[in-house]
Parts: sequence; C-alpha cells; structure tokens
Amino acid sequence: MDITPVIVVHGGAWAIPDDLAESSKSGVKSAAKCGFSVLANGGSAVNAVECAVQMLEDNNVFDAGHGAVLNAEGDVELDAIIMDGRNLAVGAVSCIKNIANPVKFARTVMEKTPHVMLTGAGANKFAETMNIKQVPREELVTELALKEWEQYQKYQQSVTSLFNSEQMHDTVGAVAIDSEGNVACATSTGGITNKMVGRVGDSPIIGSGAYADNFTGAVSTTGHGESIMKVTLARLVLFNMEKGETRQDAADHALDYMKNKVHGRGGLITVCKTGEWAASFTTKRMAWASVKNNILTFGLNPGENFHEAIDT
Repeated sequence: MDITPVIVVHGGAWAIPDDLAESSKSGVKSAAKCGFSVLANGGSAVNAVECAVQMLEDNNVFDAGHGAVLNAEGDVELDAIIMDGRNLAVGAVSCIKNIANPVKFARTVMEKTPHVMLTGAGANKFAETMNIKQVPREELVTELALKEWEQYQKYQQSVTSLFNSEQMHDTVGAVAIDSEGNVACATSTGGITNKMVGRVGDSPIIGSGAYADNFTGAVSTTGHGESIMKVTLARLVLFNMEKGETRQDAADHALDYMKNKVHGRGGLITVCKTGEWAASFTTKRMAWASVKNNILTFGLNPGENFHEAIDT
C-alpha cells in the first residue's frame, strides 16, 4: 500500500499569550515545512521528526533548547526523546545541561548505546565523548525565561499553581510517517519554570511523552508532565486506536480520561499507520501544524483549522 508522507508538529499546550501567538504559529509552520521537505525528498520519518524538533529547539519562542525555562536554582535542565516505529528503537536524555539540541543527543543515545535513556552528569559526559556540541548556559537562557523565574521566585509560586493557571511554557514535538509507512516521533522540553532541581517530566519517558510503533502509529504529547506520566498518555492514544477508535477519537478520549482521572490538562499530536493524523488539546491553546499532499494545515485556538498550499 502506498503511503502519503505526513508530518505533524506542536509547540506546546498552554495559555499562549497574544504577544506570542503569531510567533508560535510561525514557528510550528516552519518546523512542519522543514520536516516535510525531508519526507518529500524520500527521507525517513526519523530524520523528519528530528529536523522539525531541532528547528523548534533553535527557536527561543518555545520551551526547548534555546527557549528553555529555568529550574528552582535558575539553571536549565533539558529532556528529549526520539523513537523509531520500525523496530521500537528509542533514545532519551533527561536533566542535561548546555546542549542546544537535545533531540539530536537523544538520537545519539538511540544509535550509539545499548540504553534507552541517559541522565544528568553522566549524559553530559557521554555527550563530550560523542562530540555533541555544548554551549554556555547564557546562550540558552532568554530574557523572558529569566523574568518569569524572577517573578515566580518573588511570589514563591508553586509548580502546581503555575500549571493550574496554565501560565507556563511547555514542550515541542513531532510525529511523521514516511512513504514506506514507517512512523516516528520526537519530543523535547525545558520543563516547568521553577521546577525542583532534577525533576523529570513526561517528555523523555517512553509511552508518556512519546511513542511510535508501525503497527499502530506515533504520538507526541504536551502538558502537565506528572499527569501525563500517570496515564501514560502517548501509549494510551495508541491503545485506543488498537481498540478500533479513529485517531481523533483516540486522542480526544485519552485527553478526557487524563482530565477526569487526574485533573491534568494537555495536548497531543498523532499519526496512524494509514497516514491519517490528529491534533487535540484541553488547554486554552496549542500551536500545531501539519503537512500532507503539499497542504500546510495549522491552528492555535480550539477549532481552528487553516490551510495553505506550499512548494516543495
């Protein structure tokens, strides 16, 4: 069966303020086009999601790489995952520092080690041996992230209160299916402002922040990490598909379950093995974009579904 290549990306599910709305939409649109160009030229789904997520990590509008938020001590700790649906190969990194493109490092873990995840100082040490570029902390810290951290320190707001208000940045991700029917996913994040040192959310956790299996499809999630981990959100979506639900119903039902069961909100993107895709969220906004058949589809607010033709 011939498969039409598809890529879907997200820039995080949260209460995106109006002053970041246009740049968030522009960012996910550019990332989707980047990933689709890989697919259009016969590239793999893994290469496509890595390309898209790297572009989002390089865009300081998003909470990943160059736009990462700060932890309780004012430092940057990054998480990422990438997964290949062909053979369930996966690589993840957590609590790493000074690395601009964690998704690239996660792929190195997938391809160059027998492990699934490396964390903290040990991960950074391995990055040095693999010649993964490390950058000064200052290169990753934006003025906005610093102001937010100072505000949260001043008023001693908790991570829980921050998420319940949805006034926080969160996560980027991508899913894709290539012309050979292989699926892949990737997710990357700087976490939650003022998080405890060493806190790891859902993003690098297999089955929670992401999952890909050619048998069903691929998912990348975003939102309240602790809630997402409790319901293994990414795998739950695919489980719903395996029960016979459409990709949209599978996504909506999984998010509703998380909201009702553990009072957590979030969003996700998914593509199924036939190339149909969905983007769904229970937060105020989620920046997302997809490309299929040279048509760019994107949205930010609930119910939005805009279309643009693109050149490849």
